[in-house]
Amino acid sequence: MKFFKQFSQKAILAATFALSTSVMAEQALDLDSLLKTLEQGQVSQSQQNSAREAEFMAKQDQQIAMLNSLTQKRNGELARSERLETQFEENEIKLQNLTDTLSKRMGSLKELFGVLQQVAGDSSTKFQTSVVSAQIPGRSDFMDEMAKKMGSTSRLASIEDIEKVWYELQREMTEQGKVSRFNTEVIVSGGEKANKEVVRVGAFNLISDGKYLSFNPATNTLSELTRQPVSRFTETAAELQSTQSGVVDFALDPTGGSILGLLVQAPNTEEQVHQGGAVGYVILGVGMLALLIALERFISLFIMGAKINRQLKDTTAREDNPLGRVMKVKDQYPNVAYDTLELKLSEAILREMPKITRNLTLIKIISVVAPLLGLLGTVTGMINTFQAITLFGTGDPKLMAGGISQALVTTVLGLVVAIPTVFLYTLLNTRSRNLLLILQEQSAGIIAERSEKGA
Repeated sequence: MKFFKQFSQKAILAATFALSTSVMAEQALDLDSLLKTLEQGQVSQSQQNSAREAEFMAKQDQQIAMLNSLTQKRNGELARSERLETQFEENEIKLQNLTDTLSKRMGSLKELFGVLQQVAGDSSTKFQTSVVSAQIPGRSDFMDEMAKKMGSTSRLASIEDIEKVWYELQREMTEQGKVSRFNTEVIVSGGEKANKEVVRVGAFNLISDGKYLSFNPATNTLSELTRQPVSRFTETAAELQSTQSGVVDFALDPTGGSILGLLVQAPNTEEQVHQGGAVGYVILGVGMLALLIALERFISLFIMGAKINRQLKDTTAREDNPLGRVMKVKDQYPNVAYDTLELKLSEAILREMPKITRNLTLIKIISVVAPLLGLLGTVTGMINTFQAITLFGTGDPKLMAGGISQALVTTVLGLVVAIPTVFLYTLLNTRSRNLLLILQEQSAGIIAERSEKGA
Protein backbone atom coordinates (compact mmCIF):
# COMPACT_ATOMS: atom_id res chain seq x y z
CA MET A 1 0.00 0.00 0.00
CA LYS A 2 2.84 2.39 0.85
CA PHE A 3 4.45 1.64 -2.47
CA PHE A 4 1.23 2.41 -4.27
CA LYS A 5 0.90 5.68 -2.35
CA GLN A 6 4.44 6.77 -3.16
CA PHE A 7 4.00 5.84 -6.80
CA SER A 8 0.79 7.87 -7.01
CA GLN A 9 2.43 10.89 -5.46
CA LYS A 10 5.32 10.74 -7.87
CA ALA A 11 2.99 10.36 -10.84
CA ILE A 12 0.88 13.29 -9.74
CA LEU A 13 3.99 15.35 -9.10
CA ALA A 14 5.26 14.58 -12.58
CA ALA A 15 1.92 15.57 -14.11
CA THR A 16 1.85 18.74 -12.11
CA PHE A 17 5.41 19.53 -13.11
CA ALA A 18 4.51 19.06 -16.74
CA LEU A 19 1.48 21.30 -16.35
CA SER A 20 3.51 23.90 -14.55
CA THR A 21 6.17 23.79 -17.21
CA SER A 22 3.56 24.46 -19.90
CA VAL A 23 2.22 27.36 -17.89
CA MET A 24 5.72 28.77 -17.42
CA ALA A 25 6.19 28.63 -21.13
CA GLU A 26 3.33 31.09 -21.50
CA GLN A 27 4.32 33.40 -18.66
CA ALA A 28 7.75 34.54 -17.60
CA LEU A 29 8.10 33.55 -13.96
CA ASP A 30 10.98 33.86 -11.54
CA LEU A 31 12.27 31.07 -9.31
CA ASP A 32 10.27 32.18 -6.26
CA SER A 33 7.02 32.10 -8.17
CA LEU A 34 7.88 28.64 -9.51
CA LEU A 35 8.64 27.30 -6.02
CA LYS A 36 5.38 28.69 -4.69
CA THR A 37 3.43 27.11 -7.50
CA LEU A 38 5.00 23.69 -6.81
CA GLU A 39 4.12 23.92 -3.10
CA GLN A 40 0.48 24.68 -3.89
CA GLY A 41 0.36 21.72 -6.33
CA GLN A 42 1.76 19.31 -3.74
CA VAL A 43 -0.88 20.34 -1.20
CA SER A 44 -3.69 19.82 -3.73
CA GLN A 45 -2.41 16.39 -4.84
CA SER A 46 -2.03 15.26 -1.21
CA GLN A 47 -5.72 16.00 -0.57
CA GLN A 48 -6.82 14.13 -3.73
CA ASN A 49 -4.69 11.11 -2.93
CA SER A 50 -6.15 10.90 0.56
CA ALA A 51 -9.68 10.91 -0.87
CA ARG A 52 -8.84 8.19 -3.40
CA GLU A 53 -7.25 5.99 -0.75
CA ALA A 54 -10.33 6.25 1.44
CA GLU A 55 -12.60 5.34 -1.50
CA PHE A 56 -10.45 2.34 -2.45
CA MET A 57 -10.43 1.01 1.11
CA ALA A 58 -14.21 1.31 1.28
CA LYS A 59 -14.67 -0.66 -1.98
CA GLN A 60 -12.13 -3.29 -1.01
CA ASP A 61 -14.51 -4.77 1.56
CA GLN A 62 -17.28 -4.82 -1.04
CA GLN A 63 -15.08 -6.71 -3.57
CA ILE A 64 -14.12 -9.27 -0.90
CA ALA A 65 -17.77 -9.88 -0.09
CA MET A 66 -18.63 -10.33 -3.77
CA LEU A 67 -15.75 -12.77 -4.23
CA ASN A 68 -16.93 -14.84 -1.29
CA SER A 69 -20.48 -14.95 -2.70
CA LEU A 70 -19.30 -16.18 -6.14
CA THR A 71 -17.04 -18.75 -4.51
CA GLN A 72 -19.97 -20.19 -2.60
CA LYS A 73 -22.10 -20.26 -5.74
CA ARG A 74 -19.35 -22.08 -7.66
CA ASN A 75 -19.02 -24.68 -4.90
CA GLY A 76 -22.77 -25.25 -5.03
CA GLU A 77 -22.75 -25.78 -8.81
CA LEU A 78 -19.84 -28.21 -8.54
CA ALA A 79 -21.75 -30.23 -5.98
CA ARG A 80 -24.84 -30.18 -8.24
CA SER A 81 -22.76 -31.33 -11.19
CA GLU A 82 -21.44 -34.26 -9.22
CA ARG A 83 -24.97 -35.24 -8.22
CA LEU A 84 -26.23 -35.05 -11.80
CA GLU A 85 -23.29 -37.06 -13.10
CA THR A 86 -23.95 -39.74 -10.51
CA GLN A 87 -27.64 -39.77 -11.42
CA PHE A 88 -26.81 -39.98 -15.14
CA GLU A 89 -24.60 -43.04 -14.58
CA GLU A 90 -27.32 -44.68 -12.54
CA ASN A 91 -29.88 -43.97 -15.31
CA GLU A 92 -27.55 -45.44 -17.92
CA ILE A 93 -27.32 -48.64 -15.92
CA LYS A 94 -31.11 -48.75 -15.51
CA LEU A 95 -31.67 -48.08 -19.25
CA GLN A 96 -29.26 -50.83 -20.23
CA ASN A 97 -31.01 -53.25 -17.86
CA LEU A 98 -34.41 -52.32 -19.26
CA THR A 99 -33.13 -52.68 -22.84
CA ASP A 100 -31.78 -56.15 -22.07
CA THR A 101 -35.07 -57.07 -20.48
CA LEU A 102 -36.99 -55.79 -23.54
CA SER A 103 -34.77 -57.78 -25.90
CA LYS A 104 -35.28 -60.95 -23.88
CA ARG A 105 -39.03 -60.49 -23.75
CA MET A 106 -39.30 -59.69 -27.47
CA GLY A 107 -37.46 -62.86 -28.44
CA SER A 108 -38.41 -63.90 -31.99
CA LEU A 109 -40.64 -60.83 -32.37
CA LYS A 110 -37.51 -58.71 -32.82
CA GLU A 111 -36.66 -60.59 -36.00
CA LEU A 112 -40.25 -60.26 -37.13
CA PHE A 113 -40.22 -56.51 -36.62
CA GLY A 114 -36.93 -56.27 -38.52
CA VAL A 115 -38.48 -58.05 -41.49
CA LEU A 116 -41.55 -55.84 -41.18
CA GLN A 117 -39.37 -52.74 -41.28
CA GLN A 118 -37.57 -53.95 -44.40
CA VAL A 119 -40.82 -54.86 -46.14
CA ALA A 120 -42.36 -51.49 -45.29
CA GLY A 121 -39.34 -49.61 -46.65
CA ASP A 122 -39.20 -51.60 -49.87
CA SER A 123 -42.96 -51.35 -50.36
CA SER A 124 -42.86 -47.59 -49.87
CA THR A 125 -40.37 -47.21 -52.71
CA LYS A 126 -42.41 -49.56 -54.89
CA PHE A 127 -45.69 -47.76 -54.22
CA GLN A 128 -44.17 -44.36 -55.01
CA THR A 129 -43.23 -45.40 -58.56
CA SER A 130 -46.21 -47.69 -59.22
CA VAL A 131 -48.87 -46.36 -61.60
CA VAL A 132 -51.47 -47.83 -59.23
CA SER A 133 -50.72 -44.88 -56.93
CA ALA A 134 -52.21 -42.58 -59.59
CA GLN A 135 -55.57 -44.16 -58.74
CA ILE A 136 -54.91 -44.94 -55.05
CA PRO A 137 -52.63 -42.20 -53.62
CA GLY A 138 -51.23 -41.98 -50.11
CA ARG A 139 -50.13 -45.58 -49.68
CA SER A 140 -46.43 -44.79 -49.53
CA ASP A 141 -46.94 -42.35 -46.64
CA PHE A 142 -48.20 -45.10 -44.35
CA MET A 143 -45.33 -47.36 -45.36
CA ASP A 144 -42.80 -44.60 -44.62
CA GLU A 145 -44.26 -44.04 -41.17
CA MET A 146 -44.25 -47.78 -40.50
CA ALA A 147 -40.59 -48.10 -41.50
CA LYS A 148 -39.62 -45.17 -39.25
CA LYS A 149 -41.69 -46.59 -36.40
CA MET A 150 -40.03 -49.98 -36.66
CA GLY A 151 -36.62 -48.34 -36.81
CA SER A 152 -37.18 -46.90 -33.34
CA THR A 153 -36.43 -49.19 -30.37
CA SER A 154 -39.07 -47.55 -28.21
CA ARG A 155 -42.06 -48.07 -30.51
CA LEU A 156 -43.55 -51.37 -31.59
CA ALA A 157 -46.03 -52.23 -34.32
CA SER A 158 -49.54 -53.20 -33.38
CA ILE A 159 -51.60 -56.01 -34.87
CA GLU A 160 -53.59 -53.41 -36.83
CA ASP A 161 -50.40 -52.00 -38.37
CA ILE A 162 -49.19 -55.46 -39.42
CA GLU A 163 -52.58 -56.27 -40.94
CA LYS A 164 -52.59 -52.98 -42.86
CA VAL A 165 -49.15 -53.70 -44.31
CA TRP A 166 -50.42 -57.09 -45.47
CA TYR A 167 -53.56 -55.46 -46.88
CA GLU A 168 -51.62 -52.89 -48.92
CA LEU A 169 -49.35 -55.58 -50.36
CA GLN A 170 -52.34 -57.72 -51.27
CA ARG A 171 -54.13 -54.75 -52.84
CA GLU A 172 -51.07 -53.92 -54.95
CA MET A 173 -50.92 -57.48 -56.29
CA THR A 174 -54.67 -57.49 -56.98
CA GLU A 175 -54.65 -54.14 -58.80
CA GLN A 176 -51.74 -55.22 -61.00
CA GLY A 177 -54.04 -57.74 -62.67
CA LYS A 178 -56.90 -55.32 -63.34
CA VAL A 179 -57.84 -52.88 -66.09
CA SER A 180 -59.45 -50.02 -64.18
CA ARG A 181 -61.13 -46.78 -65.17
CA PHE A 182 -61.16 -43.65 -63.04
CA ASN A 183 -61.50 -39.90 -63.47
CA THR A 184 -58.72 -37.54 -62.49
CA GLU A 185 -56.94 -34.39 -63.63
CA VAL A 186 -54.56 -34.82 -66.56
CA ILE A 187 -52.02 -32.26 -67.75
CA VAL A 188 -52.60 -31.99 -71.50
CA SER A 189 -50.46 -30.38 -74.16
CA GLY A 190 -49.85 -26.73 -73.35
CA GLY A 191 -49.74 -27.26 -69.58
CA GLU A 192 -53.49 -27.02 -68.96
CA LYS A 193 -55.29 -29.41 -66.60
CA ALA A 194 -58.44 -31.26 -67.63
CA ASN A 195 -60.56 -33.85 -65.85
CA LYS A 196 -60.55 -36.97 -68.02
CA GLU A 197 -61.27 -40.64 -67.87
CA VAL A 198 -58.06 -42.60 -67.41
CA VAL A 199 -57.63 -46.29 -68.14
CA ARG A 200 -55.02 -48.05 -66.03
CA VAL A 201 -53.69 -51.31 -67.43
CA GLY A 202 -52.43 -53.12 -64.35
CA ALA A 203 -49.16 -51.63 -63.16
CA PHE A 204 -47.92 -51.09 -66.70
CA ASN A 205 -49.55 -48.20 -68.58
CA LEU A 206 -51.98 -45.31 -68.25
CA ILE A 207 -53.95 -44.03 -71.26
CA SER A 208 -56.53 -41.31 -71.86
CA ASP A 209 -58.23 -40.30 -75.11
CA GLY A 210 -56.10 -42.84 -76.94
CA LYS A 211 -52.86 -41.24 -75.70
CA TYR A 212 -50.28 -42.61 -73.33
CA LEU A 213 -49.77 -40.84 -70.00
CA SER A 214 -46.78 -40.52 -67.72
CA PHE A 215 -47.02 -40.62 -63.91
CA ASN A 216 -44.88 -38.25 -61.84
CA PRO A 217 -44.41 -39.77 -58.36
CA ALA A 218 -42.99 -36.55 -56.89
CA THR A 219 -46.13 -34.49 -57.58
CA ASN A 220 -48.56 -37.41 -57.97
CA THR A 221 -49.79 -35.99 -61.31
CA LEU A 222 -50.59 -37.43 -64.72
CA SER A 223 -49.54 -35.78 -67.96
CA GLU A 224 -49.71 -36.66 -71.63
CA LEU A 225 -46.45 -37.67 -73.24
CA THR A 226 -45.07 -34.80 -75.29
CA ARG A 227 -44.35 -37.29 -78.05
CA GLN A 228 -46.62 -40.25 -78.53
CA PRO A 229 -45.32 -43.55 -79.93
CA VAL A 230 -46.05 -44.62 -83.49
CA SER A 231 -49.62 -45.04 -84.68
CA ARG A 232 -49.75 -48.81 -84.25
CA PHE A 233 -49.43 -48.28 -80.48
CA THR A 234 -51.83 -45.33 -80.18
CA GLU A 235 -54.45 -47.16 -82.23
CA THR A 236 -54.47 -50.08 -79.79
CA ALA A 237 -54.70 -47.59 -76.89
CA ALA A 238 -57.75 -45.91 -78.43
CA GLU A 239 -59.34 -49.30 -79.09
CA LEU A 240 -58.75 -50.38 -75.49
CA GLN A 241 -60.35 -47.24 -74.06
CA SER A 242 -63.41 -47.53 -76.30
CA THR A 243 -63.93 -51.23 -75.52
CA GLN A 244 -65.94 -52.13 -72.43
CA SER A 245 -65.49 -55.91 -72.57
CA GLY A 246 -63.69 -58.60 -74.52
CA VAL A 247 -60.09 -59.03 -75.54
CA VAL A 248 -58.09 -56.20 -77.11
CA ASP A 249 -54.53 -56.26 -78.42
CA PHE A 250 -52.46 -53.80 -76.42
CA ALA A 251 -48.72 -53.14 -76.14
CA LEU A 252 -47.61 -53.28 -72.50
CA ASP A 253 -44.61 -51.60 -70.94
CA PRO A 254 -43.43 -54.04 -68.24
CA THR A 255 -41.29 -51.33 -66.61
CA GLY A 256 -44.26 -49.11 -65.84
CA GLY A 257 -43.38 -46.42 -68.38
CA SER A 258 -39.57 -46.40 -68.51
CA ILE A 259 -39.30 -48.16 -71.87
CA LEU A 260 -42.11 -46.03 -73.28
CA GLY A 261 -40.32 -42.89 -72.14
CA LEU A 262 -37.14 -43.99 -73.89
CA LEU A 263 -39.10 -44.99 -76.98
CA VAL A 264 -40.66 -41.57 -77.44
CA GLN A 265 -37.29 -39.89 -76.84
CA ALA A 266 -35.73 -41.80 -79.74
CA PRO A 267 -35.37 -39.47 -82.75
CA ASN A 268 -37.52 -40.14 -85.79
CA THR A 269 -36.30 -40.23 -89.36
CA GLU A 270 -36.64 -36.48 -89.87
CA GLU A 271 -34.68 -35.70 -86.71
CA GLN A 272 -31.97 -38.17 -87.66
CA VAL A 273 -31.63 -36.47 -91.04
CA HIS A 274 -31.27 -33.09 -89.31
CA GLN A 275 -28.51 -34.55 -87.15
CA GLY A 276 -26.45 -34.97 -90.31
CA GLY A 277 -25.99 -31.23 -90.52
CA ALA A 278 -24.90 -29.40 -93.67
CA VAL A 279 -23.13 -32.45 -95.12
CA GLY A 280 -26.30 -34.50 -94.72
CA TYR A 281 -28.35 -31.88 -96.57
CA VAL A 282 -25.81 -31.88 -99.42
CA ILE A 283 -26.00 -35.67 -99.67
CA LEU A 284 -29.78 -35.56 -99.82
CA GLY A 285 -29.69 -32.83 -102.45
CA VAL A 286 -27.28 -34.83 -104.60
CA GLY A 287 -29.42 -37.93 -104.15
CA MET A 288 -32.55 -36.04 -105.19
CA LEU A 289 -30.74 -34.77 -108.28
CA ALA A 290 -29.70 -38.31 -109.20
CA LEU A 291 -33.28 -39.52 -108.70
CA LEU A 292 -34.70 -36.80 -110.96
CA ILE A 293 -32.13 -37.49 -113.67
CA ALA A 294 -32.78 -41.23 -113.44
CA LEU A 295 -36.52 -40.64 -113.69
CA GLU A 296 -36.09 -38.43 -116.75
CA ARG A 297 -33.76 -40.97 -118.39
CA PHE A 298 -36.09 -43.84 -117.62
CA ILE A 299 -39.04 -42.07 -119.23
CA SER A 300 -36.98 -40.94 -122.22
CA LEU A 301 -35.49 -44.38 -122.84
CA PHE A 302 -38.89 -46.01 -122.43
CA ILE A 303 -40.45 -43.73 -125.04
CA MET A 304 -37.41 -44.08 -127.28
CA GLY A 305 -37.51 -47.86 -127.01
CA ALA A 306 -41.21 -47.94 -127.87
CA LYS A 307 -40.58 -45.86 -130.99
CA ILE A 308 -37.64 -48.05 -132.02
CA ASN A 309 -39.76 -51.19 -131.60
CA ARG A 310 -42.45 -49.61 -133.76
CA GLN A 311 -39.81 -48.68 -136.32
CA LEU A 312 -38.62 -52.28 -136.46
CA LYS A 313 -42.06 -53.28 -137.69
CA ASP A 314 -42.17 -50.58 -140.36
CA THR A 315 -40.01 -50.42 -143.48
CA THR A 316 -40.47 -46.66 -143.89
CA ALA A 317 -37.83 -44.68 -141.99
CA ARG A 318 -39.17 -42.02 -139.59
CA GLU A 319 -37.47 -39.02 -138.11
CA ASP A 320 -39.02 -39.38 -134.64
CA ASN A 321 -36.69 -42.17 -133.44
CA PRO A 322 -32.94 -42.95 -133.59
CA LEU A 323 -33.43 -46.11 -135.66
CA GLY A 324 -35.48 -44.25 -138.25
CA ARG A 325 -32.82 -41.58 -138.55
CA VAL A 326 -30.11 -44.23 -138.98
CA MET A 327 -32.17 -46.07 -141.62
CA LYS A 328 -32.72 -42.80 -143.46
CA VAL A 329 -28.98 -42.71 -144.22
CA LYS A 330 -29.51 -45.65 -146.58
CA ASP A 331 -32.05 -43.64 -148.54
CA GLN A 332 -29.83 -40.56 -148.59
CA TYR A 333 -26.92 -42.47 -150.13
CA PRO A 334 -28.47 -45.12 -152.42
CA ASN A 335 -25.51 -45.50 -154.79
CA VAL A 336 -22.42 -45.37 -152.54
CA ALA A 337 -20.27 -48.40 -151.90
CA TYR A 338 -21.03 -50.53 -148.87
CA ASP A 339 -17.82 -49.52 -147.10
CA THR A 340 -18.74 -45.84 -147.50
CA LEU A 341 -22.26 -46.60 -146.34
CA GLU A 342 -20.78 -48.36 -143.30
CA LEU A 343 -18.92 -45.21 -142.34
CA LYS A 344 -22.03 -43.08 -142.83
CA LEU A 345 -24.09 -45.45 -140.68
CA SER A 346 -21.41 -45.44 -137.97
CA GLU A 347 -21.46 -41.67 -138.06
CA ALA A 348 -25.25 -41.65 -137.67
CA ILE A 349 -25.06 -44.07 -134.72
CA LEU A 350 -22.40 -41.93 -133.03
CA ARG A 351 -24.66 -38.93 -133.56
CA GLU A 352 -27.51 -40.72 -131.77
CA MET A 353 -25.36 -42.08 -128.94
CA PRO A 354 -25.23 -38.83 -126.85
CA LYS A 355 -29.01 -38.63 -126.90
CA ILE A 356 -29.33 -42.22 -125.70
CA THR A 357 -26.60 -42.09 -123.00
CA ARG A 358 -27.20 -38.52 -121.85
CA ASN A 359 -26.59 -37.82 -118.09
CA LEU A 360 -25.80 -41.47 -117.33
CA THR A 361 -22.25 -40.53 -116.44
CA LEU A 362 -23.57 -37.93 -113.97
CA ILE A 363 -25.61 -40.62 -112.22
CA LYS A 364 -22.51 -42.77 -111.98
CA ILE A 365 -20.51 -39.87 -110.54
CA ILE A 366 -23.19 -39.25 -107.91
CA SER A 367 -23.12 -42.93 -106.92
CA VAL A 368 -19.39 -42.56 -106.27
CA VAL A 369 -19.46 -39.11 -104.65
CA ALA A 370 -22.29 -39.86 -102.17
CA PRO A 371 -20.22 -42.28 -100.01
CA LEU A 372 -17.32 -39.83 -100.10
CA LEU A 373 -19.59 -37.07 -98.80
CA GLY A 374 -20.72 -39.47 -96.08
CA LEU A 375 -17.09 -40.07 -95.19
CA LEU A 376 -16.56 -36.30 -95.07
CA GLY A 377 -19.43 -35.96 -92.61
CA THR A 378 -17.99 -38.80 -90.56
CA VAL A 379 -14.63 -37.07 -90.32
CA THR A 380 -16.14 -33.68 -89.37
CA GLY A 381 -18.38 -35.34 -86.79
CA MET A 382 -15.45 -37.11 -85.18
CA ILE A 383 -13.51 -33.84 -85.11
CA ASN A 384 -16.38 -32.23 -83.18
CA THR A 385 -16.43 -35.22 -80.85
CA PHE A 386 -12.72 -34.96 -80.08
CA GLN A 387 -13.06 -31.22 -79.51
CA ALA A 388 -15.83 -31.88 -76.98
CA ILE A 389 -13.63 -34.47 -75.26
CA THR A 390 -10.76 -31.99 -75.13
CA LEU A 391 -12.89 -29.27 -73.56
CA PHE A 392 -15.15 -31.25 -71.22
CA GLY A 393 -13.56 -34.69 -70.88
CA THR A 394 -15.39 -37.99 -71.14
CA GLY A 395 -17.52 -37.65 -68.00
CA ASP A 396 -20.76 -36.75 -69.83
CA PRO A 397 -21.50 -38.87 -72.94
CA LYS A 398 -24.21 -36.42 -74.05
CA LEU A 399 -21.53 -33.89 -74.95
CA MET A 400 -20.12 -36.34 -77.49
CA ALA A 401 -23.48 -37.56 -78.80
CA GLY A 402 -23.89 -34.71 -81.28
CA GLY A 403 -20.62 -35.31 -83.10
CA ILE A 404 -21.04 -39.08 -83.11
CA SER A 405 -24.61 -38.76 -84.43
CA GLN A 406 -23.46 -36.52 -87.26
CA ALA A 407 -20.65 -38.92 -88.06
CA LEU A 408 -22.92 -41.97 -88.23
CA VAL A 409 -25.90 -40.27 -89.89
CA THR A 410 -23.89 -38.84 -92.77
CA THR A 411 -22.36 -42.26 -93.41
CA VAL A 412 -25.81 -43.81 -93.53
CA LEU A 413 -27.13 -41.06 -95.81
CA GLY A 414 -24.20 -41.51 -98.18
CA LEU A 415 -24.86 -45.24 -98.44
CA VAL A 416 -28.62 -44.73 -98.76
CA VAL A 417 -28.02 -42.45 -101.74
CA ALA A 418 -25.19 -44.48 -103.31
CA ILE A 419 -26.78 -47.95 -103.25
CA PRO A 420 -30.00 -47.15 -105.19
CA THR A 421 -28.07 -44.81 -107.49
CA VAL A 422 -25.78 -47.67 -108.50
CA PHE A 423 -28.80 -49.83 -109.30
CA LEU A 424 -30.43 -47.02 -111.29
CA TYR A 425 -27.24 -46.41 -113.26
CA THR A 426 -26.87 -50.11 -114.01
CA LEU A 427 -30.50 -50.38 -115.15
CA LEU A 428 -30.37 -47.27 -117.35
CA ASN A 429 -26.96 -48.11 -118.77
CA THR A 430 -28.16 -51.59 -119.71
CA ARG A 431 -31.26 -50.12 -121.35
CA SER A 432 -29.25 -47.59 -123.36
CA ARG A 433 -26.74 -50.24 -124.46
CA ASN A 434 -29.61 -52.43 -125.67
CA LEU A 435 -30.91 -49.57 -127.78
CA LEU A 436 -27.44 -48.96 -129.20
CA LEU A 437 -27.11 -52.66 -129.98
CA ILE A 438 -30.39 -52.50 -131.93
CA LEU A 439 -29.02 -49.58 -133.94
CA GLN A 440 -25.75 -51.41 -134.60
CA GLU A 441 -27.61 -54.59 -135.51
CA GLN A 442 -29.84 -52.81 -138.02
CA SER A 443 -26.85 -50.92 -139.36
CA ALA A 444 -25.00 -54.19 -139.93
CA GLY A 445 -28.07 -55.55 -141.73
CA ILE A 446 -28.23 -52.53 -144.02
CA ILE A 447 -24.52 -52.87 -144.85
CA ALA A 448 -24.96 -56.57 -145.58
CA GLU A 449 -27.91 -55.85 -147.84
CA ARG A 450 -25.94 -53.18 -149.78
CA SER A 451 -22.96 -55.50 -150.05
CA GLU A 452 -25.15 -58.23 -151.58
CA LYS A 453 -26.56 -55.79 -154.12
CA GLY A 454 -23.08 -54.62 -155.04
CA ALA A 455 -21.93 -58.18 -155.62
